[in-house]
Amino acid sequence: MDKIVKSIFLFIFILFLASCSSIPKNTADGCSIFSERYLWYKHAKKTEQKWGTPIYIQLAIIKMESDFDWLAKPERKKIFKIIPFKRPSSSFGYSQAVKGTWKQYKNETNNKLATRTRFKDSVDFIGWYTDKTEQILKISKKDAFKQYLAYHEGWGNYKNYKNKPKVILIAKKVAKQAKKYRNQLKNCENKLNRNKYIIF
Repeated sequence: MDKIVKSIFLFIFILFLASCSSIPKNTADGCSIFSERYLWYKHAKKTEQKWGTPIYIQLAIIKMESDFDWLAKPERKKIFKIIPFKRPSSSFGYSQAVKGTWKQYKNETNNKLATRTRFKDSVDFIGWYTDKTEQILKISKKDAFKQYLAYHEGWGNYKNYKNKPKVILIAKKVAKQAKKYRNQLKNCENKLNRNKYIIF
């Protein structure tokens, strides 16, 4: 009997984990994302209140970086275009944060148990990063274009972005997606806020 109960609990846990970590069906629509993952809205809202980074900016960065794939990694380089080689960076998870910057985030926020595969920690990381960008580079947290350039290039290399037309094009896509998310969320934010007492 104990084995059966344990098996049932294990099955439920696996289903719960899969539902929390699977990619939303429509990652281009903010309302659709949060209708599937209401807890994500609560985490994004908390990040907005804590760091001042708009929810639509958080979503736009994650959309570009990982398309909401919690296990996303950069593709491996290939030798002679065939043999898999090492990855170009240590980027990982929703936010595609690299190991060094993630370690800095954990130390500065005292969030020692943070993991790059958890949405809650990923949006908090983005809030922390954009807040530092505003402090260091004087870029508004509402400026999706420049915030993403700093996110992609790093604070030290930001000044050189004009020499990278491909990065500029990507940042423009992020800004365009952020605007879409902002407009979409206007249609469902009241409903999402009314559900504030829902746990799951």
